[in-house]
Amino acid sequence: MARILVVDDEEGLRDFVAEVLEEEGHSTIRAEDGRAALANLAKANFDLMITDLRMPGTLDGMALLRNARAEQPDMEVIVLTAYGTVETAVEAMKLGAFDYLKKPIGSPAELRIVAARALERRSLLAMQDRSAREAPSLPPLTYGDPLMAPVVEAVERVARTNTTVLLVGESGTGKEVAARSIHAWSSRAKGPFLVVNCAAISENLIESELFGHEKGAFTGASTARRGRIELADNGTLFLDEIGELKQELQTKLLRVLQDRRFERVGGSRTIEADVRWIAATNRDLEEMLRASTFREDLYHRLAVFPIRLPPLRERRADLLPLTKVLLSRIAGELGRPVLTLDDAARRKVSEGDWPGNVRELANALERAAILTDGDTIGAEQISVRQLTHQHPSGTRPIAALERDAIEQALAQVDGNRRLAAERLGIGLRTLYEKLKRYGIG
Repeated sequence: MARILVVDDEEGLRDFVAEVLEEEGHSTIRAEDGRAALANLAKANFDLMITDLRMPGTLDGMALLRNARAEQPDMEVIVLTAYGTVETAVEAMKLGAFDYLKKPIGSPAELRIVAARALERRSLLAMQDRSAREAPSLPPLTYGDPLMAPVVEAVERVARTNTTVLLVGESGTGKEVAARSIHAWSSRAKGPFLVVNCAAISENLIESELFGHEKGAFTGASTARRGRIELADNGTLFLDEIGELKQELQTKLLRVLQDRRFERVGGSRTIEADVRWIAATNRDLEEMLRASTFREDLYHRLAVFPIRLPPLRERRADLLPLTKVLLSRIAGELGRPVLTLDDAARRKVSEGDWPGNVRELANALERAAILTDGDTIGAEQISVRQLTHQHPSGTRPIAALERDAIEQALAQVDGNRRLAAERLGIGLRTLYEKLKRYGIG
């Protein structure tokens, strides 16, 4: 279903065009002149605009077309022209209109065919644009570790809804992969998927990046610019590192989540956007709530469906299959036919904690590949960091601390594993995996 703006000062023709398109399942908005059309373009994004060229007032069809191309450059336009003004219609096509129809329109079938062709072209161009921006295929969320089964199930289940999702986990655990999977498996898959990294954009630019700005809103704003929220209309917006967002912007973001409306920086026009929200963070938002550095009402809006992405050290069955995939990619980038690990290197990878998760593993493998002359990487080429915790007596591995915490929790609840998992703040399945790993009966 497409969103179509129908513009004509003749009410009868306007209603005829809208009704024919609505019968095809499309959603239409009707505007009686150029000014009304421009107001609608400022509020929402459209897939197609069908407009008369000759309309009363200061904004005729040609002027509307010029404004529309600046406001929504991806929207297709069909112009309606009366007998004797075909030259004007050709001029309109030079300005970017897709096609023209002569008035009176010959039949509903003629209108349907031209509209369908215009929408097909928009769909193809959008697909090409997405292909240029996105990877050819999504990497898998897991390579078979049982701990990830409920995570994949949760992602697949929530993807079928429009529910807001909060992805939590350490840096490098695959939160963006999960977000892209939710989008790809959703009914919005044909719409845009846009990413805003709240930590990577400077504080003075993030507001404009999210909401857009009007011409002259600040020094350097020589033209109006649509923000990511507006561009993500009918698609998904992924807010990475949401915990880094300043409180002033948290308040503005809350309003968009509640009302689906916002204004550009320096503007007063209210714009509507139908966006599916996914947020991610590696910070403890609940701790930020207690410290009053993150708004509680925004947290509850975002955390409608939270999903935790476990670190690699908790899903060791994924390590070697992931390593194989990474080595294949690295070999291609370095122009090597193949790269493999010897047995000692495999053990070293399997036993590592990899606190930086996938990114750290990939970097370690790339470095090892550069240091290796042949096709087989040895353990001596792989640098592995272990998670440690400083004690007065020296350095103690995090595994020992984790084992102690589990044993203490079990002792405090007389061995009740469900209560122990609640005390530790982990899932029951995760606790069972750790009991097995540490040999705790």
